[in-house]
Amino acid sequence: MEQGRGRGQGHVEHGHEPEQEQEQGNGQERERRPRVVIADDQELVRTGFRMILTARGIDVVAEASDGAEAVAAAVLHRPDVALLDIRMPTMDGLEAARHILAQVPGCRVIMLTTFDLDHYVYAALSAGASGFLLKDVTSAHLAAAVRLVDTGDALLAPSITRRLVERFAAGAPRPAPGADGPPLHRDLAPLTPREAEVLALLGRGLSNTELARELTLSESTVKTHVARIFAKLNLRDRAQAVVLAYETGLVAPGGG
Repeated sequence: MEQGRGRGQGHVEHGHEPEQEQEQGNGQERERRPRVVIADDQELVRTGFRMILTARGIDVVAEASDGAEAVAAAVLHRPDVALLDIRMPTMDGLEAARHILAQVPGCRVIMLTTFDLDHYVYAALSAGASGFLLKDVTSAHLAAAVRLVDTGDALLAPSITRRLVERFAAGAPRPAPGADGPPLHRDLAPLTPREAEVLALLGRGLSNTELARELTLSESTVKTHVARIFAKLNLRDRAQAVVLAYETGLVAPGGG
């Protein structure tokens, strides 16, 4: 895809401005168009993802071939979602994710990986990424994933996140001291006993419906508890909640 290459620097490629897309149409209500930055060192991957997302009503505002370019593109364009390959030259996707999450509030990060149980993915979830996708993802799943995290939800089903965490919680490398990105609070003291109970159940992979059934509460009450937990502990989504439940020992690997 050569469109917009002349307007950028290096490998950063610019897409359509979303305002132009919103002005088109026949007056009917149109689905929100998330704005996305794609970062991968393989041009064919970037091109393929751009074509898929554009065809499904998602604006790719920039492309980057390494993590440093991805950070620059995210700071410039303030996207809703950044798709980051974990392994890139100059700056890898994990470090890029930390910088983007720190410098572009509101941007959600999806990591791209070849393996679904990769210790880098665990570190990315700990750093605040909203989930991960395998590079052989289907077109429909890719677009659905972008739209899902754009709404503020986690991409991973809690049970999948839990499987990942159980494998790497004990020995995965932690972010270096002073690393960019909002830290997870290790102290659960701000939580009420009920909120701690809810967090433990989140760590076990329960959905809101299952939480309501387990605790004999309404789903609206459960959602209120979950929202308060996220606010008190500076969590972005359920994926981070699962990670935190394990890291604090609230849930033990293999504990069920």
